[in-house]
Amino acid sequence: MGTCTDWHSSILSALDSKPPLADPHSFAMAWRAGFFQEIHRRFQVGDDPEDIDVTHRRVLDRILSERNVGMEFWDEETRNDLVRSWHIQQAWPDAVKGLERLRNKFFVIVLANGTTRLQLDIIKSSRLPFHTLLSSQLLNLTKPDPKIYQKAINFLDLKPEECLMVASHAYDLRAAARTGMKTAYIHRSTEDPEEDIDHLRQTFDFFVEGTDGSDISGLVKLANILQT
Repeated sequence: MGTCTDWHSSILSALDSKPPLADPHSFAMAWRAGFFQEIHRRFQVGDDPEDIDVTHRRVLDRILSERNVGMEFWDEETRNDLVRSWHIQQAWPDAVKGLERLRNKFFVIVLANGTTRLQLDIIKSSRLPFHTLLSSQLLNLTKPDPKIYQKAINFLDLKPEECLMVASHAYDLRAAARTGMKTAYIHRSTEDPEEDIDHLRQTFDFFVEGTDGSDISGLVKLANILQT
């Protein structure tokens, strides 16, 4: 979510059919930020991987409570429907074309936090042409634990220096780099709002703009760089 798919538009669309909010954009961004806070908190205290649906629901309940939105306005069914909306995503305009080019030369693999079912639903709804996927549920580890990158590399029978981690999340790439992987940062308008983007341009092996909403940026630009 975020690197290849425009989760923000998907969530805003889902919010349109729910009881109105004063600022749906800030609500969606707060929900996403709260999710990452939970992921990092659980990793830091050594908790086992958690179903992201559970995480999203817990964060949703907290944000609604902070906005004084009770069950009488957003009932159980409404909240569960919103959580399920994270399973249905649309690809960024460059994503499918870029991945199709990349997969002609490389193995193109998902390595993501979440359940296998979540990742399958996202791939199906967005039509992203990955070769296969490795979820945190499947590996029983959570990013940014360095062991999850090492385990994925071992499954693929590769060496770290033969692998390129592509993401729109600096924490993910920093962890991958520490295992010896090469890194490519795709700058998306919805991701890493707290990061110093100018600094990130100098941090990773590749920095690719993907914020203009066109079908020739992002992953297509990365394919151009890698000459696929």
